[in-house]
This record gives sequence, structure tokens and C-alpha cells, in this order.
Amino acid sequence: MNNLKLFKMKLLPFLSRYFVLSLISLFLGLLPYPSYSQSIIPALPDITGTTPVRINTLPENIICNHKDLLADVEILNDYLKNAGCKAFRLVSKEQSAVVLKLEPKTPSGQYRMEWANGNLSISGSHNGIFYGLMTLFQYQVKAKDGIILPSKSFTDAPAFSWRGMHLDVSRHFFPVGFIKKYIDLLAMHKMNTFHWHLTDDQGWRIEIKKYPLLTEIGSKRHETMVDKNFEPYIGDGKPVEGFYTQAEVREIVEYAAKRHITVVPEIEMPGHAMAALSAYPAYSCFRSPVDVMTKWGVSEDVFCTKDSTLRFLKDILDEVMGLFPSKFIHIGGDEVPKSRWKLCANCQSNMQKHGLKDEHELQSYFIRQIDQYLTSKGRNCIGWDEILEGGLAPNAAVMSWRGEEGGIAAARAGHQVVMSPGSHCYFDHYQGNRQTEPLAIGGYTTLEKVYSYYPVPDSLNVREAKFVMGAQGNVWTEYMGSPEHVEYMVLPRLCALAEVLWCGKQKPSYDRFKSRLLTHFTFLEKLNFNYSKAVFSVESKVYKRPDRLVMYLFPPFPEGEIRYTVDGKDVDIQSKKYDIKDSLSINKSILIKAKFYQNSQEKGPQLSEAFEFNPACLAKISSNIPPNKHYNLGGIDKLIDARVGKTPMVGSEWLGWSGQNPMIQLEWSKTPKANKIGISLLKQEESWIYLPEEINLEWSKDGSQFESMAKVDKSTLDAQYVQNQLFEWELPNEPFRFIRISFRSMKSIPDGKPGAGQDPWLFISEMVLKD
Repeated sequence: MNNLKLFKMKLLPFLSRYFVLSLISLFLGLLPYPSYSQSIIPALPDITGTTPVRINTLPENIICNHKDLLADVEILNDYLKNAGCKAFRLVSKEQSAVVLKLEPKTPSGQYRMEWANGNLSISGSHNGIFYGLMTLFQYQVKAKDGIILPSKSFTDAPAFSWRGMHLDVSRHFFPVGFIKKYIDLLAMHKMNTFHWHLTDDQGWRIEIKKYPLLTEIGSKRHETMVDKNFEPYIGDGKPVEGFYTQAEVREIVEYAAKRHITVVPEIEMPGHAMAALSAYPAYSCFRSPVDVMTKWGVSEDVFCTKDSTLRFLKDILDEVMGLFPSKFIHIGGDEVPKSRWKLCANCQSNMQKHGLKDEHELQSYFIRQIDQYLTSKGRNCIGWDEILEGGLAPNAAVMSWRGEEGGIAAARAGHQVVMSPGSHCYFDHYQGNRQTEPLAIGGYTTLEKVYSYYPVPDSLNVREAKFVMGAQGNVWTEYMGSPEHVEYMVLPRLCALAEVLWCGKQKPSYDRFKSRLLTHFTFLEKLNFNYSKAVFSVESKVYKRPDRLVMYLFPPFPEGEIRYTVDGKDVDIQSKKYDIKDSLSINKSILIKAKFYQNSQEKGPQLSEAFEFNPACLAKISSNIPPNKHYNLGGIDKLIDARVGKTPMVGSEWLGWSGQNPMIQLEWSKTPKANKIGISLLKQEESWIYLPEEINLEWSKDGSQFESMAKVDKSTLDAQYVQNQLFEWELPNEPFRFIRISFRSMKSIPDGKPGAGQDPWLFISEMVLKD
């Protein structure tokens, strides 16, 4: 590809974006007053054809027309004090004031803000007025010389009714004080649902008075696995315990309700039940004693489907419903191995009795019993998308996490849906470079990716789309052991999701959001929230030339500069300055490091890219099956970009196929100089990532007639696997121009293995030719 074509096709979009950002920055700098209205998150409505209004000094007084608003004002004042700002003075009548007007007939969540005669009025529904106060709160904390409203009067309202965040307190327990702080964070960003994941294999965290052993035994584990030491297992030897008393639960539910947040509890069933079964093994299939799990993953031991187990769970739900007034009760329903049910006399008898053809229908039967019970109590069941398997219970709602397919199916069937796909909404994934980020479960979900999300798939028609209530971010805490770590993983991705769900299709561009985020970071700092600096990371793009690779670096913001090294040394302010028009040549093994600076101060983490240049980098590569859309960053060319993925796995370094058999071909113009081919594969069975059943390597002179080079089965691959090392095979001792590698995966994950019955994942990072 010539330089001009490369520039037009691939670099011009990045340079254009950089230029536009610079213009926006310049324009804002030339305004006669600071545009603080543009720093509110979620964004205020963009009102065309109106003139922004500047308020030099906000009123110091506040007036309420209804006693129900007094608690909202008290919360606002508490927030202001925590941020080091002056609280409002509550008065009954004043010339200049913030005037709150409750208008019960206004749609839920909507408020109107208007500036007239020295008064700032906020009117709307009760929760709408609270959201207006949260807008006012951000204005107050961020203002320096007054504030800017987008118009003299404007109306603001949420696009979605479910604007949620989840928190797993089973894997790691968090104190009541942090749960309240987490709720405050949601409230400040106009989110309205807190999904509280209270039970799992690694800990039962809610007091149930009828079954005290759930907390006496189930809330305790004797240790926790160290990092990702699954095989061989290594534990830390440190006991873990903790649960919330019913008094504490009531306190938290009330605290959230005052902030117009609904707390949705999750009690996992029929899987993820080890903590419960450690306390009451009689409700398992074989009544065998088990321990609370100390490592992450999925256990084969699940609740039995017998009547006594259902009665046990209904008793628990009775107490849960007494604590949580939410319409929805989350019952989990995900990742349920069926191996115990297949061997259980009670479960097999249930299948015969109710005419169920397989264990998937047995799971559906189980969920229907719980759904009917919750419905009889005036509640609705919601569960992860696996509850679709075997048929969806009549009144159940679906939370779609394995992509959007489950949510689409449920919406088409007339069931309510919350979208929460792992691709965009899992905040336990890496958000930046693995080398500078804390250990995470895997994946790669950047701030920009979160902001790109929209919860209503294009494939749904208007009627079906109405069943999508919204979306939520999920925070699984296997690798988050402290409140500060949770905040780091959540922020600023929560800010992006909050704007997506409030603004809907009217959200501003990502660059405008990111510019407002700079001011918002100061807001978060004043409130003592810990956030990730990954948004300040230098972005790199690698392209192929006939005889080498080239890398381009891009700054995260136009106001600043990139400094870099190519000798392996860490970057400092004295390092060479990068010119946005330049490229860095890669025709040998090299370590490139780069960092972003503003005003001579380093702002973000150091980018560190190790390249192992080899003849494979110059090949033409193709695949008969593209990688899964969620693990296709960089496309198939990623496999020959000289960057070998390492563990712990980050989604940006690997391509993934689920339940498919890709055939990948490399082509050269002439025989490359090399003796071996190496392939980087990942084995991480706890994440359903398995080595293939078979690899078949072939070579050819002309691309038509292929001869076998090697054929390897899974047992050999498993025996030879060493983490972070390539599998290697000898190349033919005669001229060749084509190498073809065919991968055959297992048809499904076998019983007794993590993900049993599901499609296995195949992950490949790099293909290398070596001397």
C-alpha cells in the first residue's frame, strides 16, 4: 500500500479527529465566558437555535413547594458539603432563590430548569426534581466564575427507565459505608437501579433468620485463590467473612430510596450455590458436605430440583421480599452445569413426572416454580439470559449478558429486557494496557467502547423495542479486593454508561464527552473517588508496508504532547517528542514506549509495545471464518503484527472464535527465510477457553496442492502447553509460499469442565516464523 493510499484510508480519520478536537478546544477558549453547561454528565440537552444563558452568581437560598422535597434538598446540601462547597439555605420566601416546584403529572424522571427574574426554578416529577438538583450540584462544584445554562429554560429527561449498576459482594465483601458511597455515585450521575449481587459460590452475604447457617457457615471461606493460580491451585491462607444484617439491608434500601434508586437483590439459583450448600447440603443432589469455594469459576454442585429445595428457596425469598420493595427480584439462573442433575434420582424423577425432555427443560421448570411464586407475591422475576433455555417462564424478565441475542429473543416474545452484554457493560474487564492496569478477569472494554453502546438493537421493531427497559454495568469482584479498586474499575466507565442511558440517541459525540470528562475528573477528586487514568493513554496503530511494519501514535487529547523512546528506557519529559505526522519503523525486534504529557506533566500510563519482527509479519493473511465480533480488535492481521499476547489475558491482544473451526492461510511472494512456525494459543478453561481438538498444518508451493506438515491432537497440545510460550513446528525443507493452519474445536465443552455443554472458545494471539 503506498503512502498516499494509507494516509487517505487509515490515518486521515485519526488526524481529522485530532484536528476537530483542536478546533473545539480553540472555539471554547474564545467564548466570552466558560461553557460550564457542557461539563455536566450526563449531558444536558443540546438545544439548537437558542442562546446560552450565563448566571454570574447562583442564588444562595432554596424554596420548596412541597414537604416531600425537603429530603432531596438535605441530600444536595450533604453532597455540597462533602465537595467543600457552600450549602443552600432553606427559606420560605426570598427575592432570589432556587425554587423547587413539584408537578406530579410530569413524566417520571423529567424536570424543567428555568432562569427568570433572579430565580432558578426546577420543576417536574419528584425524581425529576432530584435529577435537576444533581445537575445543580455538578454546576456548583465545577463552577468558577458563574455557570452557563444551555438556554433560558430547558427540559431534561432520561431515555431509559433502567439505568443501572451492579455490584458483586460475594467474591469480596464491602462494608455498609462503601455501599452507600457507591449508591451516591449512581445518584450523582442520575442512575436509578442498584443491582446487589448478594450470593454466590464464594460467599452468602445476607442474613436469613429462618436459616442462620447461611451466614454462620456460608458467609465464611478459609482463604482465597492468589491471582489466577487455578492449576496448580495456590491459596493466600487468609480467612474471609462478612454479611449484611437485615437491619443493615433495610438501612441501605432506605438510603437508596431517598436518592430515587431502586435496589434489586440477587439470590443465585439453581447454580452458583456452593456457599448455601456448604451450610445446608441437604438441598443438593447428593447431600454431600461441601465447602465455600475459594477459587473463581463455576461449580458442578447446584441446587437440586426437588420440592424441599424449592420450599427452602421460597422461604429465603419471603425474607428477601420483606427487605426489598423492588418490583423485580433477581434469581440469577446463569451458568448451571447439568452433570449432577443427570445422575440425580430426584431430578430424573421430576423430569419424568412433568414430561421434560432434557435437563434444559428441567432448569426451565425450576425457574417457572420460582417465577410463579414471586408473581403470587406481586413481584416479578428477572434472571440472566440462560433462563431462556428450555423455555422462558411466563412473567420473567431477562438480563442479557452473553451478547444481545438473549435480550432480542425475550423482547420478541414480549418479555421485558435489561441489556448488559459483556462486550460493552462488564466493568471487571481491562480498560487499558495490561502492563499498567491492575489484574483483571480479562476482556478489553475501553471507555470509548462503553460510550458507543446503545441498548436497543437495530433488529428489533418499534413494538419489540419497547420491551428494552435499559441497560446496566456489571462489576464482578473476583479481582477487586478493596473499595478503591472497585471505584477504579468503575470510573470513568460509569460516567459513559450514565450518559448513554440518559441521553439515548441524543448523546453527544465521544470527543465532546471526553472533553467534558476533564472537568468531571476534578469533580470526582473533590468527592474522593478513585478513577482510572486510562483515558490519558497514548493510542497506537500498526500498519504493514512491503518490507516492514510502521506504528503511528495518537494523543488522547489535542492539548498536550507525546514523548517516546525506542531503546527500552522509560519515558520522561526529556524523551523525544513525537510528531503526529511521523511513523515509527519496525523491521527488527524493538521495544517502543510512549507517554502523554500536558504542561510538562505526565497525565496517563506509559504505553509499552514489544515487537518481535519476523517473516510472518510480511505475509498476506486470510481466514475462512472471521473472529467473533467481540474479540476481533485489529482483525485477522492482528495474528501477524509482531506482538505476542501474554497472560493475564487482555482482549486487545487476542482473537477469539466460539464454537467454530477457522482455517487460516499465510501467503508470501517467495519462500521466507525461516525453519519453524510458532503459534500462540491460550488455555484458560475457567473462562471456557480451551485448546483445540486438533490442529492441522499444511504447506504449498502454489496455493492449490497442499501437503501435510503436522497434525496434533488435543492431548498432545495439553501435554505441551506452557503459559506464554509458543507451540512450534518445523517448516518444510523445500520451497513454499503458503502455510495453512486448520483448527478443529470440541463440539461442546464436556461435563465436569467449566462451561459444560457450551461452545468452547479458541483464542489465538500470534503466528511467528523463526530461524
